[in-house]
Amino acid sequence: MIRRPPAFLCNLFCLGAVLLLAGCIAPQVSEGEIGVSVTADGEKVQVQLPAGSTVDQALRAAGIAPGGLDKAEPPLYTVLSDGSKVRLIRVTEEFTIEQQVIPFEQQVVRNEALPAGQEHWLQIGQNGMEEITIRKVFEDGVEISNGPVKSVVIREPVPQIKMVGVQKAFAPVPIPGRLAYLVDGDAWVMEGTTGNRRMVVDTGDLDGRIFSLSPDGDWLLFSRRFEEDGNINNLWAVNLDQETSAIIDLKVNNVVHFADWRPGVAQTIGYSTVEPRLAAPGWQANNDLQLLSFSASGYIRNLPAVLETNSGGVYGWWGTDYSWAPDGQRLAYARPDGIGLLDLETGETSPLIDYTPVQTFGDWAWVPGIDWDPQGDFLYTVYHPAPAEGQRFDLTVASLAGGQLVDLTPDVGMFAYPVSSPLVTLPSGEQTSQVAYLQASFPSQSESSRYRLMVMDRDGSNRRALFPAEGAGGLEPQKVAWSPEPLKDSSGFALAVLYENNLWLVDSETGETWQVTGDGLTSRLDWK
Repeated sequence: MIRRPPAFLCNLFCLGAVLLLAGCIAPQVSEGEIGVSVTADGEKVQVQLPAGSTVDQALRAAGIAPGGLDKAEPPLYTVLSDGSKVRLIRVTEEFTIEQQVIPFEQQVVRNEALPAGQEHWLQIGQNGMEEITIRKVFEDGVEISNGPVKSVVIREPVPQIKMVGVQKAFAPVPIPGRLAYLVDGDAWVMEGTTGNRRMVVDTGDLDGRIFSLSPDGDWLLFSRRFEEDGNINNLWAVNLDQETSAIIDLKVNNVVHFADWRPGVAQTIGYSTVEPRLAAPGWQANNDLQLLSFSASGYIRNLPAVLETNSGGVYGWWGTDYSWAPDGQRLAYARPDGIGLLDLETGETSPLIDYTPVQTFGDWAWVPGIDWDPQGDFLYTVYHPAPAEGQRFDLTVASLAGGQLVDLTPDVGMFAYPVSSPLVTLPSGEQTSQVAYLQASFPSQSESSRYRLMVMDRDGSNRRALFPAEGAGGLEPQKVAWSPEPLKDSSGFALAVLYENNLWLVDSETGETWQVTGDGLTSRLDWK
């Protein structure tokens, strides 16, 4: 049986618990007030606020409403104490519009068709105009900042353009065939002598990516900048047999690496395209090979594609270059991971040389230069042995009969660009040819090195430097052009080369040189 404690003990216990809990509760203190000084709009006001009030509450108590730009010191969220001081700074802004003149630019166009010193005004300059919005900021009526926040061009300036003659007294040199060259976006040709020159395309927008004479020298294929709808360029052709001939739009866009005439087939070209991209280098290569033919009246016929869009091997994003065989029945290709042949009937590729692509550590890929010998039996190229060899690049020839590779010249540099001459008939009746190429001044740094023009027999013998002279500045990387026939009163063919952005001719036998242009604006050439 359980015995309950007496009732008075239970009551006594409960009373003790209540007293204990009451002792644990903090004593309540009645809320006090603080005095705060508020200054705004040049007046000072004293306000009484409950302890714990903020600056925002002090301003409200003083009957002051802050504007959207106004600043409080201290900030509005600051909790105040007795004796605190609050200041409201009135902030205002003003906007004014001023007109400002945009001075026109003065441009000088050098023209070799005019005698040196002769000048012509092509366009009179006109200043432009822009409207500039000025923002002024005031604090309590005092200006603290003043600066432009917006500008709008209401009239573009018109550049002033003056044409200045730079024709120098270069003695005319007789030349065979036609020599085409690109000057500041325009195409020119010479024929008969270097003194007989005429402009054939005056649009001023040739980009130099494609610039090629047809095998008979009657047509010029070229590319023009065409940036509408995100394009890069487009292909055109012009008949050089007519003094005034309309240029023909071939309706082909975005050709960066290859477009050239097919030998043996009139007015037919092969070309490869890219897809424009915003990211460097500005395109994604299709690595295709398309064909088209056209008439002198401008009728265009697209032929079946030889090679459809494909990955193009390692580093295929950069693109593939091609080279027609002299008979127009075969095509060689060069891409970052090797060279080979392309079957025009099946579109199948047959590699001749495979190698590990060069690490350029940039937004470009190295593709070796390739060129056929005039009989179509050999293919000259530049071979990069292996990554372990570092910056070694050898000039190599591949026999298409047996696939044998022969090193002709070691350590020429990555931009040697071998080019075979036309056939030469020796007194014995044997036909032979020479090979021109560029030799890097610093082969271990050939990417940035200057080069010298060299020539050798097709078997690699009899190598000799031609241009420029020893000790002179070197050449920029380029593909030079052989004359179609020997020079007059010379047993040797000539080479056309660009030096300091001027056109020069070099006799391959004697080494004699002639400067042909002096405007410093020549960027591409071809000779047929």
